[in-house]
Amino acid sequence: MPAPTPADVPHVVIVGGGLCGAVTALTLARSGLPCVIDVVEPRAVLGAGVAYSATDPAHRINVPASRMTLFPDDPTHFDRWLGACRAMDGDPDALWEGGHAFPQRALFGRYVAELLADVRIRHHRATAADIRARPRGFDVLLDDGTSLDAAALVLAVSHPPPAVPAPLRAALAEGAPIVADPWAPGALDAIGCDASVLVVGTGLTMADVVAGLELRGHRGPVFALSRRGLLSRGHHFAPAAAWSAFGTVDPPTTALGLSRAVREQVRQATRRGIPWQSVFDDVRANAGRLWGALPVAEQRRLVRHLRPFWDVHRFRLSPQAEAAIARLRAAGQFHAITASLDGADWDGEALSVHIRLRRAHPTTLRVDAAVVTTGPAHGSILHTNPALAALSRQGLVRADGAGLGLEVDQHSRAVGQDGTSVRQLFIAGPLARGRFGELMGLPQVANHAAAVALAAAASLSRPQDGS
Repeated sequence: MPAPTPADVPHVVIVGGGLCGAVTALTLARSGLPCVIDVVEPRAVLGAGVAYSATDPAHRINVPASRMTLFPDDPTHFDRWLGACRAMDGDPDALWEGGHAFPQRALFGRYVAELLADVRIRHHRATAADIRARPRGFDVLLDDGTSLDAAALVLAVSHPPPAVPAPLRAALAEGAPIVADPWAPGALDAIGCDASVLVVGTGLTMADVVAGLELRGHRGPVFALSRRGLLSRGHHFAPAAAWSAFGTVDPPTTALGLSRAVREQVRQATRRGIPWQSVFDDVRANAGRLWGALPVAEQRRLVRHLRPFWDVHRFRLSPQAEAAIARLRAAGQFHAITASLDGADWDGEALSVHIRLRRAHPTTLRVDAAVVTTGPAHGSILHTNPALAALSRQGLVRADGAGLGLEVDQHSRAVGQDGTSVRQLFIAGPLARGRFGELMGLPQVANHAAAVALAAAASLSRPQDGS
């Protein structure tokens, strides 16, 4: 019997070719399902996405390389790759105490791209401009005029850029030097070494910005502002016992109860000489179970009140970025400010930012430039992403109840506006975290993308099955 041709086998279209889309494609290719895999990604290289296409040498992975892998059963795969190809030669700052490696982030993108090099994938360097549902699949229309016929569609879209806070928008429109997307190539290049800089947001991206400025020899003051003034914490490198508490007890059913449980576990761990990082690792390992036990109203309450505290403990700084902040702080250049934005004026020379400090009168901070690092604007993605907007107009996707992304069922299929699952339409990665809770770190994203690939393959192997 002759081998099936591309016209005889189903096409799986993956919209988004960053890390999540790459893992989906790689898993599909290894699943044994006869199919054509089309990946829609405007970047030249698959697998890097926003995070791992960073070209700034100050941008490093924020967990040790020994814990970065696409293969859960082979946790040191990336670490071995680094050694085999001597990728960190010439970068002595990549190594930290205890032999932990924190290489430049672009190296992980290169690693993923090499894994994909021998996989049969059709890479379309374009953007999905429109998607139209049909009785047995989807037509995916690209901005280069190409039309793809998808028997199954996987949305693995990238993180959207930060949304410029409303108080800064008028000044930005007037030409103020506000960097709206800190991940854009050369985003910091126009900021002078002696400029005073306001960084809006105090999470991991802020740390990347500060590290990038320091590497450029920045001499001016840097102000990092957020409503709570919380800065991401660092790693604990000394040997420490694992902590296991949340995998066996009944999970709390309120946000307050979960907060109290975590605090109590931290207290117990501290009394035994175990760092808080071990407790949060345990929470992360059981995040899906803990999140799923909360009613939607409690999930919303957690996102509104507790998420910033979770983020600064869960997403830890690379030691290089932590050291850069410490050096600028010691030099009197770095200042963390707990305040909210009230507005901003641009006079052609400087940016006057009006802020409201806690328990203090409003004041004005005069700076030469500002950088927005408030995190991806997932809440607006149904409007800003043309492919998702098209699906929304057709009633095929809707926002999840917690406001984190898109609603999906237990198989990661999109849930339409009528509350039913949409066959052959899958959501991979962070946009599905409203159901699964923890889909931002590499292991969780990679595992979820692999599961979505297998679910898509299974759906195509039994196309009449509506389950």
